[in-house]
Amino acid sequence: MSAAAIRRVRPALRRSGDSRPVALPCLLPPSESSGFDGVDVHRLIRWGVGLGVAALLAACGSSSRPGSDARVPTPDDPVLVSIPVPAPTIRPGRPAPAGLVQTIRTLQTNFQGKAGIAIRAVDDGWTVEAGARQRLPQQSVSKLWVAMTLLWQRDQGRARLDEQIVVRPEDLTLFHQPIAFLVKGEGFHTTVQGLLTRALTQSDNTANDRLLTYVGGPTAVREMIAAKRLGDIRFGPGERQLQAGTAGLTWQPAYALGNAFEIARSRLDPAARSAALDAYVADPPDGAAPLAIADALARLARGELLTETSTRVLLETMGQSITGRARLRAALPPGWQIAHKTGTGQDLARRNAGFNDVGLLTAPDGRRFAIAVMIGDTERPIRERQQLIQAVAAAVAAYAAIPAATGAAPAS
Repeated sequence: MSAAAIRRVRPALRRSGDSRPVALPCLLPPSESSGFDGVDVHRLIRWGVGLGVAALLAACGSSSRPGSDARVPTPDDPVLVSIPVPAPTIRPGRPAPAGLVQTIRTLQTNFQGKAGIAIRAVDDGWTVEAGARQRLPQQSVSKLWVAMTLLWQRDQGRARLDEQIVVRPEDLTLFHQPIAFLVKGEGFHTTVQGLLTRALTQSDNTANDRLLTYVGGPTAVREMIAAKRLGDIRFGPGERQLQAGTAGLTWQPAYALGNAFEIARSRLDPAARSAALDAYVADPPDGAAPLAIADALARLARGELLTETSTRVLLETMGQSITGRARLRAALPPGWQIAHKTGTGQDLARRNAGFNDVGLLTAPDGRRFAIAVMIGDTERPIRERQQLIQAVAAAVAAYAAIPAATGAAPAS
C-alpha cells in the first residue's frame, strides 16, 4: 500500500469517532496496487468509509496463505490508525437506605463522646457513615493489619502458617497476654497459625507482637496498607511502645512481668498521665478512620485483598473470636454470623480512649455488611459504650429484616 493510500485510510477511520492508535499489520500488502489476497486497496478504502471500522477489520481476516513471493513485513511497516473505543459502562450503586442513615446519624450525634460509625453493604455497594472520617484509636483492632500482612506474605510464598515459632520470655508484652502462662524456660513452641489464632480470637498482645516481628515489624505492615490502598489507616509502633507512650512512660522490659506496668503507671503524676492521654487522643499513632476500616473489610469479603484461601483463613479465624460478647455480637438475631475484631484502650479515671468493634456481619439470606464502630474518647460508662455498638448492629439487622419491596425504614 502506498504512503498516499495509507494517508487516505487514516482520516477515514478517524471520522468514525476517534481515539487511540492501533496497529493493523494486515494493511501491509505485498504490492502498492493491490491489497491482500486480491482485494483492491482503493475499494477497501471505500468500504472503510462506507461500512465503518468493523468491515475494515473483517477484511483483515483472510484465511488463505500468502504466496511464496509474499514479503515479510519489517518492524517499520506497522501503520497506526484510529478506531472508536466504547466508553466504560459505570455500574450505578444502590442508594443508602434513608431510614438507616437517619438512625446511625442519631446514634452518633446523641452519644456523649468522640465516636465514628461506618457501615458498608458488601454486595450492594452503599455506605452509611456518621463521624467516620476522623482518625480514632484502633487499639487491638490493629491486629487485623498484622494478620493481613502475614496472609499477604503467605500468598507471595514468603510465609507459612505451619512454620514452627518460639515465644521467649523477652517477647512478653503487657496487659492481655494469656500466652504468657505458657512461656517457660526456653520459651513456648507453637506455629505461626497458632499465634494468628491467639492474636485474633483472644486478642493476645504477645502473640500479636511475636507475629509482628515475624512479618518484618511495623514497616512491613505499613507497606501492606499502602500496597493494598486501604486508605486512612495508621499502624503504630507495636504494643509495648504504644501503651507505654499512651500512659506517659518509656517502655522497659521489666514492665512485661506481672503487673509491673500498672504499678509504674500508678506512680505517675496525674497531670502527666492526662497530658499523655490528651496527646494520644489528639493524634493517635494507631489512628484510623472507621470508614477506611469498613471499606477494607468489604474488600476483604469480596476477595479483593487476599487469595481465596487466605481470605477464608482470616474470616474464619475472626469468626472464632471470644472477645466483645457485649458489643456487636450481643445485638444479632439468631441466624446471623459475625467475624470481628475488638479493641479496648486505657482508662484514666472515668475516661477511656478506644472502645471498638469492627467486623463482617452476614444475614441469614447471605447479605453481608462491613461495620466499624469506634469510640475514641469518652467519659461514659462501659455499659453505654456497649449499648452504642449494640444499637448499630441492631439497626443493621432491623434493616435487613425488612422486605426490599416495602421501602420501609428501621425505627430509630
